[in-house]
Amino acid sequence: QVQLVESGGGLVQPGGSLRLSCAASGFTFSIYDMKWYRQAPGKQRELVARVTPSGYTTEYLDSVKGRFTISRDNAKNTVFLQMNSLKPEDTAVYYCYARVGTERWGQGTQVTVSS
Repeated sequence: QVQLVESGGGLVQPGGSLRLSCAASGFTFSIYDMKWYRQAPGKQRELVARVTPSGYTTEYLDSVKGRFTISRDNAKNTVFLQMNSLKPEDTAVYYCYARVGTERWGQGTQVTVSS
């Protein structure tokens, strides 16, 4: 069955960095767009970044442009989100997403940016 498993979240100080990973299984990873969403307490879930199957085209939420980088390794069925210059407003649960027939979500990984 389709599985998306995120890892790499944690507590980091403002200005710090984290790298999230999402390991995918149960589908042909290399032919699907992959996305990262996030949801902060009391707010709606929002799309943070998207990468096309080849990895050559990416899109970002305006507030993370220049700080976050999405990438993928199709040989390892993994998508990454490199987050630099983190801000307290980046605090959220981050989710990996793919539309494989229906919407597929990972369990989420908590990112907390605080001094």
